[in-house]
Amino acid sequence: MEIINEIKQTVESHPIVLFMKGTPQFPMCGFSQRTAHALKSVGAEFHSVNVLERPDIRANLPRFSNWPTFPQLFINGELIGGCDITLELFEKGDLAQMVRDAQSA
Repeated sequence: MEIINEIKQTVESHPIVLFMKGTPQFPMCGFSQRTAHALKSVGAEFHSVNVLERPDIRANLPRFSNWPTFPQLFINGELIGGCDITLELFEKGDLAQMVRDAQSA
């Protein structure tokens, strides 16, 4: 399936990818806003995909990742999770280390 290959290519070609509603500058939901903010707070440089502008990705990403909701954070090609997991990692200090590791890899 072509769109699954595009998603896979995106995840593999960027160390940190956030599939979100809106953009980091203009998030269109609170969960996406909080996730992007946590990433920015730890100095992450990340690629974002606005699933509202890409209904094909929005429809197929849950099949690719086996995760039903947005946002979805991938680090080094691996699904980390959504907003709750990202914020939990942020609060424990683990997100900063994961970002440092991904950006230095």
